Amino acid sequence: MIHGMSTTHCRAPGATQRSAAEVNEEIRALWLRAGGMLSGEQRREYQCLVLEWSAAAPRTHSHEDPSKAA
Repeated sequence: MIHGMSTTHCRAPGATQRSAAEVNEEIRALWLRAGGMLSGEQRREYQCLVLEWSAAAPRTHSHEDPSKAA
């Protein structure tokens, strides 16, 4: 889902969690809109999106061999 307006605030902790793929799509759209050069506001939005993506991304357990992850 791509949002038309930028936000300088990270999503609220109680907000509906999006999948890592949805957040990744928004990150890509942000970079495309910015032409590869983020303004201060866009950089804050990017940082929030990366944190959201990190929270949504699947994790491997530390005792597993990452090279064997599917």
